[in-house]
Amino acid sequence: MTKFAEITGWGKCLPPAVMTNDDLATFLETSDEWIVSRTGISERRVSHVGTSELATVAARNALAAADLDPNELDLIIVGTCTADELIPNVASKVQQNIGSKHAAAFDLNAACSSFLYAMHVATQGIKTGAHKKVLLIGAERLTRILDWTKRESAVLFGDGAGAMVLEASDEEVGLLASHISCDADARDVLSLNFGSSFDRFNFDGIMQFDFVGQEIFKRAVKGMSAAVEKVFQETGMTTDDIDALIPHQANKRLIDFLGKMCKVPSEKTVINIQNYGNTSSATLPIAFAEAADNGIIKPGDSIMSAVFGGGLTCGAGLIKWGQRVTPKRPNQMELPAGDKSALELIVPMHEATKKAWKNRGQ
Repeated sequence: MTKFAEITGWGKCLPPAVMTNDDLATFLETSDEWIVSRTGISERRVSHVGTSELATVAARNALAAADLDPNELDLIIVGTCTADELIPNVASKVQQNIGSKHAAAFDLNAACSSFLYAMHVATQGIKTGAHKKVLLIGAERLTRILDWTKRESAVLFGDGAGAMVLEASDEEVGLLASHISCDADARDVLSLNFGSSFDRFNFDGIMQFDFVGQEIFKRAVKGMSAAVEKVFQETGMTTDDIDALIPHQANKRLIDFLGKMCKVPSEKTVINIQNYGNTSSATLPIAFAEAADNGIIKPGDSIMSAVFGGGLTCGAGLIKWGQRVTPKRPNQMELPAGDKSALELIVPMHEATKKAWKNRGQ
């Protein structure tokens, strides 16, 4: 009998330091009205610790919700584009931190689409019998890689992590259908360039973030709505069967547009971008964790998710929630507070980037 991948645990980690739009306006030519009207974002979090620490806290919360011993895990996947280091991967650090002795561990980088990609891969592994208990994490420390002199992209992103535990089940639950793709012809409209292909001798300290907003918006709407339609075709379900839409939190206008195209009413759409900005691979698991903890997700709910990210990667998935919507153990572990405010963490990077651009003659 084909196994299914039930979501048995969920958790999140959000850094305590909050950067408001008014904070940004102290060093960027912007305002709260300008940011909110274009993005729906009011604030975002800035982390004082690395991606692996964010991922570890989210992982421990998800394991607590599932009441699962880390040694029972046989696979850990971390979706991220902001790893602490190139080698070794974030997943191995999480494995070490939580004391999981028997799991395979790897990172997956599909930018903002990483978590759904990871869920797609893990679910197939469970269905084939290759894995039984999998920990999925989406974690990002994007504030460390942004060009803080570029208003258009600097206002969009924040830090955070979310996690899920998937376990083999005979019940028809979990990710029942998914479609992932990549619009590689447009890969350059969203990119981060460290010098020339990581050439350390060409790197002058500027992490150039290229973000062509209108083109991204157009292709994202097209790609996500097409992926959602393919999932509906595969399952035979319609929008009337969907209890909630939990999309990637990239832009409030994009989320609203996607909801209209997919004919999902606003009251069924989960939106938290106003509080956290775009946390890339972490937006989906954070949104799921909050929806579960806040009672938005009900037992047996059918949930549609849609994502897009750099590449341009894209995807959608239909998730059937199980009967349990409360953690088996408390799962609200948080990071300890740092000794710096969000502004104190960001302003030095802004000043350093301005100096680097000046030295480059731009």
